[in-house]
Amino acid sequence: MSDAVLAEGLVKTYGSVRALDGLDLAVPEGSVLALLGPNGAGKTTAVRVLTTLLLPDAGRAEVAGIDVLRRPREVRALIGLSGQYAAVDEYLTGYENLDMIARLYHLGRGPSRTRARELLAQFDLEDAADRPVKTYSGGMRRRLDLAGALIARPQVLFLDEPTTGLDPRSRTDMWATLAELVAGGATLLLTTQYLEEADRLADGIVVVDHGKVIARGTADELKAQVGGEVVEVVVAEAARIPDAVRVLTDLAGGPPTVDDHVRRVSATIKDGRPAAGVLIATLRELDAEAVVVHDVAVRRPTLDDVFLALTGHAAEEPAGDSALEGAGSR
Repeated sequence: MSDAVLAEGLVKTYGSVRALDGLDLAVPEGSVLALLGPNGAGKTTAVRVLTTLLLPDAGRAEVAGIDVLRRPREVRALIGLSGQYAAVDEYLTGYENLDMIARLYHLGRGPSRTRARELLAQFDLEDAADRPVKTYSGGMRRRLDLAGALIARPQVLFLDEPTTGLDPRSRTDMWATLAELVAGGATLLLTTQYLEEADRLADGIVVVDHGKVIARGTADELKAQVGGEVVEVVVAEAARIPDAVRVLTDLAGGPPTVDDHVRRVSATIKDGRPAAGVLIATLRELDAEAVVVHDVAVRRPTLDDVFLALTGHAAEEPAGDSALEGAGSR
């Protein structure tokens, strides 16, 4: 299987900020690659380079075997792009938006109208087709934007944080739509801050921080890097968090992480220690010290744990100059 997207040694700087620092990517045909990282990690910059919107300072890139830098016009004819913010005209109707995009692709009057109606049906927007987009909800705008990216039936689709700002239901609906596209043979490069999104949609994951790839693999492979299961304790009083930290450090074998907002202390169980034994011992010791526990659990590592272990900070924390990661364009 050949690679639909290939990038080697991409470098891009903005003044003293190195947005891309030798980035390498490969997306096999018919697969989904999630480019995962916090704001400012270089995700949007990478997408802009790969979609011909930005020239790198160094490195090379190909899409569908075509050199992005030497033959950008040919690349544009093969790709679709949905940026961080819906690129739709709110004063036009949903139908008019899609018809306009189709005509910009030179599909012709009749085929443009037909394709617009097809996509409105596919994205469950038929009832709103003749309403101005300014009356659409956020989820409807995102669906319309994605429909626009599919007008020319692209071989490769770039989705830059497609569910940012959506409510949970709209996000779930968008995931279902993307899954259908993949089942139909699309190749997707997806950037996201949402680890659950990468876990659910992607065949492979590349973790980026400060413009560099710091890990790559499947979700299960990345989780395996963290180690054993995770024990979590939620204490009743914030003042007792240090006690929970001390107990879990001793019993789990690794330094815990703390979420002060919900008074949760989590630690990865090291050295093959039995999870049930660690959990029971933790509860006994906390009880002996009169630490009231509101909740306790043992779970498998998540991609959140992976990101924290790799970078030392949470996936959704800003990292670097996030202003460089502005919205993409179709």
